[in-house]
Amino acid sequence: MSTTPSSKLTWHKSSYSGGAGGNCVEVASPSPARALARDSKTPAGPLLTFASPAWSVFVSHLGAADRRSRN
Repeated sequence: MSTTPSSKLTWHKSSYSGGAGGNCVEVASPSPARALARDSKTPAGPLLTFASPAWSVFVSHLGAADRRSRN
């Protein structure tokens, strides 16, 4: 587990998050082995922790589902 407070991490907002303050997901990578995800509306709230390989598979599946929905 990282000892870096979440406020010290560099968070990246989903490209699908609009500027209107809707449902937003942010991701940070405190180390090459882990990815963290949080709800941008509650930055001090809980974090989901993923092993980097699991996060990569998750993101790949989201991209595939997005491509299928556009066809």
